[in-house]
Amino acid sequence: MHSLFTALRRHPYRTALAVFTLACLAVAWRDTMADPVVHRTEVALPGLPADTPPLRVLLLSDLHVIEPDMSPARLARIVAQVNALRPDLVVIAGDFVSDRLLATGHYAFRDAVAPLARLRAPLGTIAVLGNHDHWRSASRGKLELARIGVTVLSNESVRRGPLIVGGLDDYGTQNDNSLAMMKTVPPGNVPLIVVSHNPDVFQHRTFDVPLVLAGHFHCGQIGWPWGGTPAHTSDWDERFSCGRTDKDGRMLIVTAGLGNSILPFRLFIKPDMWLVTVRPKR
Repeated sequence: MHSLFTALRRHPYRTALAVFTLACLAVAWRDTMADPVVHRTEVALPGLPADTPPLRVLLLSDLHVIEPDMSPARLARIVAQVNALRPDLVVIAGDFVSDRLLATGHYAFRDAVAPLARLRAPLGTIAVLGNHDHWRSASRGKLELARIGVTVLSNESVRRGPLIVGGLDDYGTQNDNSLAMMKTVPPGNVPLIVVSHNPDVFQHRTFDVPLVLAGHFHCGQIGWPWGGTPAHTSDWDERFSCGRTDKDGRMLIVTAGLGNSILPFRLFIKPDMWLVTVRPKR
């Protein structure tokens, strides 16, 4: 204790900076390793029959399985958290793996996604690939996800219960094709939601879809203590890169994701998931 007071007297600014840095590191590790925050919202979806009971769609994204911040063991605990919410359908908006340089260990696709085999939802689990998955190996990603029962959509759609779910391949790596996806949608007034890794398709691509679910931007990953983020990489403004946006009768929901990209930590931006209750539109 005496040495601390001596350091404060001799080097007050240097000591204050060191204390501030240690405090930021502690907060960053807390935010990085926190259990995902569960955001809840409701969407009135056109095309759902009036007698359709509410459907609970759970959105995950950006797992980035890598050491030390997102081990398979931690992902397994998050899977248990998801199952406790009892969703009807789970959708995962890409970036399962990471080849980040700042890491203490990397995982093969098979080991990274293995905990997802324990997901339990009556309508199953649907996924699209993200840019990191393409950079690693899209073919390997699809193979390993299919092996554990996850349906991977690449510019196509599939029916799950009363819903049609479209999956756009990754926009950032120029693998998306909204026209090809829409050609697979049955004609008529069908209830359609689209899963895309990159939310910029909401503005860049022309398709009449009432609900788009996405991730990719991590809500900035580094934020201000009072809210918001110093930078975002969306082609549009910050409101399209995080949370729920309603625009011209369409909705975009963007999750902050679970893992981390480039840097191995978050600061003032906690991991999250979205539980979207879909109801018929009156």
